[in-house]
Amino acid sequence: MRTGFQTSSLVPSGLVFDGVSDSMDSLILSVRSEAAEARCPLCATASSRIHSRYVRHVADLPSAGRKVRLRLLTRRFTCEVPHCRRRIFAERFGEDIVPLRRRRTARLEYIVHHLGLALGGRPAASFAKRLMLPVSNDTLLRVVRRRTAMPTDPLLVVGIDDWAFRRNHRYGTIVCDLERRRIVTLLPDRETATVRAWLSKHPAINIVSRDRGGGYGEAAAKALPNAIQVADRWHLMENASAAFLDAVRRSMNRIRTAIGATTINPELLTYAEKLRYQGYLRRQDSHAAIAALVSDGVPFKEIVRRTGHSRNLVRQISRGGGTDMFRTRQSTLDGHLPFLDAQWSGGCRNGAELWRRLKGQGFMGSLRVVAEWATRRRRAETISHQQLQKVPAARTIAQLMTTKRDHLTRAETVTLAVIEQNVPMLADAQALVGRFHAMIRKKAEMELEPWIEESKRSLIASFANGIANDKGAVHAAITQPWSNGQVEAQITKLKLVKRQMYGRAKLDLLQARLIGAP
Repeated sequence: MRTGFQTSSLVPSGLVFDGVSDSMDSLILSVRSEAAEARCPLCATASSRIHSRYVRHVADLPSAGRKVRLRLLTRRFTCEVPHCRRRIFAERFGEDIVPLRRRRTARLEYIVHHLGLALGGRPAASFAKRLMLPVSNDTLLRVVRRRTAMPTDPLLVVGIDDWAFRRNHRYGTIVCDLERRRIVTLLPDRETATVRAWLSKHPAINIVSRDRGGGYGEAAAKALPNAIQVADRWHLMENASAAFLDAVRRSMNRIRTAIGATTINPELLTYAEKLRYQGYLRRQDSHAAIAALVSDGVPFKEIVRRTGHSRNLVRQISRGGGTDMFRTRQSTLDGHLPFLDAQWSGGCRNGAELWRRLKGQGFMGSLRVVAEWATRRRRAETISHQQLQKVPAARTIAQLMTTKRDHLTRAETVTLAVIEQNVPMLADAQALVGRFHAMIRKKAEMELEPWIEESKRSLIASFANGIANDKGAVHAAITQPWSNGQVEAQITKLKLVKRQMYGRAKLDLLQARLIGAP
């Protein structure tokens, strides 16, 4: 069936079709330029005097599943300007048709570039082979690197954060233009000097959004003293929650006293709990030794050398931190305890039978969990009337104290009431953290100063001192619309690209793929 299709329609604009030949796997189109003259690349003088001709073979976009190659007749011209050093030159076809010294047309180069941006080297080469595009993985990466166009627009608002080449070993820095929502550059490390040197080259920046790490703040203060620094709001709220969790951990001894679980009867413990309890006792001994050295004024470095513990643990103990007795987690039985108590009181004392009845109530746990609960309950009734009370983990207590009371069970509400009554400073810390979160959400900048003064006398005093030291950036976070949210999104994209290349891409290739085409 005739469709009116012409072979000349495959030829890029600016070229004249002369003929076509067919091979096993490709179409070969004979083409030439439609211009009658060409300009000297050195003196830009037009010349129509042809010296000679030669043939260039250029790849083009495939057609109907077959490769297309252009047999491009290229003319050499003689420059007739006496003082021009270029006597003979080859005609140019234009960067938008066939770029200089390229073996692909501009439109094929565009497709190759975007395949490299989207897929990288080998995956893009494999996909290009299916598309009948003759290109190798090395060529794809060369095209991506060559066509990288760095942004030239003036920067006014930037976001800075770090990202990991290899977690806990090597880090880099990402800089984003928050106004245009794109990556500006990647820096090879997160050193203050490196960031400061880059910021010094962009004096027009007037707002720098960053996390609460001290390095980027120091670099911005030195390089751009008049710029406004904005602390990231998500990090502020996360740091406040972490400070409250740390306060709960430091208060665990008083919480156990309040709940009534200050003594442990090893006979009431299962075998797994005995192992954990013995580990807790060993940790308590080492913590007591560290605390004694700290009280004697021994430097942290010397304590680390003597005890063999990490500097982070020594610092934690010096600040009053410790470990939970059992590091308890939320059990799958917690939601079914009222039903188990009722069955136990009704005379059902067999662990397997209790498990079968729980299965009928939708319980998804194993028989072992129910059997251990029954064993512990039976031992408690046989040996002593004093049952071992389970103290929730510090993280669980912090979560319960920050949850609305309407969403808590009766037992959880009673537990929290006991804690708040006997550890009032912890309840005050929870109220201060709630106020801080509300202040960030509602942008109530007038409450910042009173909050800092009140928090310095609470269990979250360390966090409050940090906020006071970075008060300008925190105040800007409350009043300014900018934040590091989109920088975190760009880091997620960076991780995807890095893992596509199995983590072996150099910094320039990562930057080329992320910044992309102009």
